[in-house]
Amino acid sequence: MPELITGKKTQKQLDAMREGGVILAKIFADIKDFVKPGISEKEVDEFTAKKIIEYGATPTYREPVPDFPGVICISTNEEIVHGVPSDYVFERGDIVSFDMVITYKNMKTDSAFTMVVGEKPRGVIKHLLSVTEKSLYAGINAIHGDGTNTEEIGAAIETVLKQAKLGIVRELVGHGVGLEMHMPPDIPNYHIKGSGVVLHEGDTIAIEPMATLGSEKIRTDSQDGWTITTKDGSLAAHFEHTVLITKDGAEILTKIR
Repeated sequence: MPELITGKKTQKQLDAMREGGVILAKIFADIKDFVKPGISEKEVDEFTAKKIIEYGATPTYREPVPDFPGVICISTNEEIVHGVPSDYVFERGDIVSFDMVITYKNMKTDSAFTMVVGEKPRGVIKHLLSVTEKSLYAGINAIHGDGTNTEEIGAAIETVLKQAKLGIVRELVGHGVGLEMHMPPDIPNYHIKGSGVVLHEGDTIAIEPMATLGSEKIRTDSQDGWTITTKDGSLAAHFEHTVLITKDGAEILTKIR
């Protein structure tokens, strides 16, 4: 049995990730129902904190590492990731990305989605969200099981985003997850020849394409030190799943079964 880059896990630990993934997906479903114009980011954070406890999990972001100032990252409009929940009140048409890691039975699962507040996506916004989500599933579908190279995942994501002429955020990448929140390997959302690592049955990774309607360049908010935005102010989207590498494919853990 080859050594797993994301660490060897028992069947009990993998089952815990499956259960935790379902919980995370259910919380996201609750958030989608809760978010509407007039609700603030902080209200969503408080709502989510209660849901995490209600489902028997704990908020990984509030652990000593990373000690994030919230239980969920809420990134609005030009914000890409790591948005700190603020007093900002959502308006109809806002584009909001929610990214969260929870701990359940000592195992971590990580997922993200982007939605439009108060209305269905239209025009270029629909293009941004639908293509970014499509690229996530292209990356997952590129996994052919034991022996998949991370380059194959990045190449599949890049192909979808490039064809749609979206900006590919290159400075932020997916990662290993499970025993820890962030662990090797990096899972870039583009192809870098010769940089990939081979994944094996039992590895667990977070695949998370991020795309923009403009430039791929980013900047970090100098005041809160967390929020990462597009440098040119263009709108952004982010979708993510935690995935288990199986013998001949992949299993999405962060979904309702």
